[in-house]
Amino acid sequence: MTYVVTEACIKCKYTDCVDVCPVDCFREGPNCLVIDPDECIDCTLCVAECPVEAIYADDDVPKEQRHFTALNAELSKLWKPIVAKKDGPADADEWKDVKDKFHLLER
Repeated sequence: MTYVVTEACIKCKYTDCVDVCPVDCFREGPNCLVIDPDECIDCTLCVAECPVEAIYADDDVPKEQRHFTALNAELSKLWKPIVAKKDGPADADEWKDVKDKFHLLER
């Protein structure tokens, strides 16, 4: 099993999860993060740290967001690792409760 970043991260991109990851499996895109499934060791530490509850075990990803499992695998090969927490976007709090943000994902 691995962990998956889902839609709630889009336009929020809080990086609290990055600080607790013991293997640096997060990758940073323009407006969200993903997890490299080949690097993730299933430690679960990131789940509790995500302030928007965007991270799920791959078996627990909500049905309507299961495409994020493949998306994390794909984008983790293209995006660079992020290994330290940084400030989120200035408008992140405005986006944290917005639903249906997939169309806003920047690759």
